[in-house]
Amino acid sequence: MSENAQALLNVNNIEVIYDHVILVLKGVSLEVPEGGIVALLGANGAGKTTTLKAVSNLLGAERGDVTKGSIEYAGERVDKLSPNDLVRRGVIQVMEGRHCFEHLTVEENLLTGAYTRTDGRSGIASSLELVYTYFPRLKERRNSQAGYVSGGEQQMTAIGRALMSKPRMMLLDEPSMGLAPQLVEEIFEIVKALNDKEKVSILLAEQNTNMALRYARYGYILENGRVVMDGDAKTLSENEDVKEFYLGLSSAGRKSYRDVKHYKRRKRWLA
Repeated sequence: MSENAQALLNVNNIEVIYDHVILVLKGVSLEVPEGGIVALLGANGAGKTTTLKAVSNLLGAERGDVTKGSIEYAGERVDKLSPNDLVRRGVIQVMEGRHCFEHLTVEENLLTGAYTRTDGRSGIASSLELVYTYFPRLKERRNSQAGYVSGGEQQMTAIGRALMSKPRMMLLDEPSMGLAPQLVEEIFEIVKALNDKEKVSILLAEQNTNMALRYARYGYILENGRVVMDGDAKTLSENEDVKEFYLGLSSAGRKSYRDVKHYKRRKRWLA
């Protein structure tokens, strides 16, 4: 990371084990600077979601534990806090798959994001208007049941609900999953605006490497629970191995799925 960027989040050499036996993360370290967007990249099963849940202290619900290392937020160790305490300190996770309350309206879903707030109705009303400013489509659908709106609108609802907690840091897990390319771009533009205008720092776990590197300033690539490469977004997007294995490109041009699937050369970082 940049030497003059103050780290808001420090993940220091953590190890995560599920059910006391399954080692999922193996010495993962990363930083998110104040006001930055950092991408956590890798294939399905690489450990991205587990890393986010370790940061947001949601592993306990899945019988997972951080058994080594430490996690620091705003200069304080937080890996022993409850998820509620962490939300009150400004860290909120937007889960993979959106997880809206389907029987509630869009607006009722948004209001659930304010449950830790202590600044009264006027503060919450102000935040709700801010959400509608960023997501005008949600204002149109605010009285619709969340289970009956589109996938893109559900993703907007999930991000808006997180914004209602007045976060300082947002953990986004696969926001592009299952969405049409045009919607993905729209949501990433809104995430960038939240970062620019509301100064929300973002840790973004994403399989869509091309899109993530367009918006992030720095990235980490996970494979089999380890960080195998990191660097600024431009450097990663120009790296030959990253282009070949994650962007479907090589020095010979775009490769087909069959070529990538059966390509025999091992990645240089695994050699």
